[in-house]
Amino acid sequence: MPEQEQFLRYAMDAYGSAVYRLALCRLQNVQDAEDVYQDVFLRLLKEKRREWDGEQLKAWLLRVALNRCADIRRFRLRRPVLALDEVPELAGPVDSEGAELWEAVARLPEKLRTVIHLHYAEGYQTEEIAAMLGIPAATVRTRLRRGRIALKNSLGGYDNGEQVSEFDEQYSSARQTY
Repeated sequence: MPEQEQFLRYAMDAYGSAVYRLALCRLQNVQDAEDVYQDVFLRLLKEKRREWDGEQLKAWLLRVALNRCADIRRFRLRRPVLALDEVPELAGPVDSEGAELWEAVARLPEKLRTVIHLHYAEGYQTEEIAAMLGIPAATVRTRLRRGRIALKNSLGGYDNGEQVSEFDEQYSSARQTY
């Protein structure tokens, strides 16, 4: 048991924050993200011992987290809940650095938000994201581009010295329904 416990502690220390951040990005609810975190590592504990290298273990943990997030979202469709941050008097102020950017990311559609998170927060390449999500790499690149454009629009970004807005003709073709 000590070897199994030591392995679990290693996995939680090394990859726990990545699992939690991905769950929080997908579900946008702290309590659900904590549940996913717990479920993922319980599943690892029950998993038959394999010889993992670091990246294989991280990819497996993130895949299990994505699957668990999908389970929770399906459950929510059957039983909708009201999050505490949706009640204005209970929502607390956010004062962390980059909060405006991550709030804008949180407002993106789930497909765009997930690839943005995996690419920028977790550091995965498009091919790795494609393998995790089971979609073509070209689709990942398209979603990344659309996500960046949507973020520029919502944050009032600039592109080559010109302000990007929703009325800018050069981006109208990329602004399709996601």
